[in-house]
Amino acid sequence: MDDASMVGMLGRVTGTVGPGLVGEVIVRIRGGAEHFLAYPATGKERLEPGTVVTVVEHLPPRTVYVTAVYDS
Repeated sequence: MDDASMVGMLGRVTGTVGPGLVGEVIVRIRGGAEHFLAYPATGKERLEPGTVVTVVEHLPPRTVYVTAVYDS
């Protein structure tokens, strides 16, 4: 899967994403679900487990930058 095809995909936070933290998200791709290391796209956002996110940037092989889909 190339970088551009992951941008815009939805996922769910499984490990808190926030400033100074390496979080984790799960994204449904390639007929299954895969875990990625995650960082906040804004650098200041804190996303708790269960938050629905969208992938803003993908750094292969397993790192993504995400932002919340819904305002809390």
